[in-house]
Amino acid sequence: MLQTGLFTHRACSQHEMGSWHPECPERLAAISDHLISAGIAPHLKHFDAPLASVQALQRAHSADYVARLQSSVPTQGYRPLDPDTSLNPHSLNAAMRAAGAVVDAADRVSKGEIANAFCAVRPPGHHARRSAAMGFCILNSIAVGARHALDELGLERVAIIDFDVHHGNGTEEIFADDDKVLMASFFQHPFYPYSGTSGAAKNMVNVPLAAGTKGDVARQVVDEVWMPRLDDFEPQMIFISAGFDAHREDDLGQMGLVEADYTYITERLMELANDHANGWIVSSLEGGYNLSALGRSAAAHVKALARL
Repeated sequence: MLQTGLFTHRACSQHEMGSWHPECPERLAAISDHLISAGIAPHLKHFDAPLASVQALQRAHSADYVARLQSSVPTQGYRPLDPDTSLNPHSLNAAMRAAGAVVDAADRVSKGEIANAFCAVRPPGHHARRSAAMGFCILNSIAVGARHALDELGLERVAIIDFDVHHGNGTEEIFADDDKVLMASFFQHPFYPYSGTSGAAKNMVNVPLAAGTKGDVARQVVDEVWMPRLDDFEPQMIFISAGFDAHREDDLGQMGLVEADYTYITERLMELANDHANGWIVSSLEGGYNLSALGRSAAAHVKALARL
């Protein structure tokens, strides 16, 4: 049986935006520790994430934005890109590894080298817009990977699933009205980035949820709202923006999911992938800032992907 691929790189831990910042290198250590302590790590196929090419980045981002990033990397200290997001000397390299992980995972899944993949990478990506960084995000890794699957692997339909507590506004902007992409998400509302609730394109399945929403409601959204649209769409590969900050212990959101809910959502998406997409799933880390809850939730997600 093919294994689940785990894609990461030590460079992803060199990006940091200050000791006070919740999007910290310790996030990846928490995931790694839980994969080891839960006995999951030995069952995975491990890969070092490569750098995404500039050409790959420019499928999702404007050439001008990519060039501005390249010229903005500081030699020391931090260079702010937005109020929540900064570059340090290693940040662009980390972001290019994060995007490269998703591209490489899509390639290896499509070639039958692995069953599916989880990319334990940072910085996150789903707020990164076509021409701007935003909300801890520099490059939109999932968008880069999905574009690669369409343009280079020749797929005709891909789905993007986003269960982060924050709306993936950057991904929505990049793919709005693209009939080759169906994006399904739920997110806390009203909440940062205060988007996703009006004027959504027809290929967006957005479900805003109130603060305090627990897993039973999230599961109902998956079963009753997402799945009918996704089944009709028949995606050939599924990309997951896997944010775990809707967990009840995460202080950056106010929703009430627990590990079992992430297992349930993952298993439902695997059923979808088995029905339409040869089981092809590429998942990449987005949010999740309580280190214990993040580690446990990511481990639950990966355990489900690996069928352990």
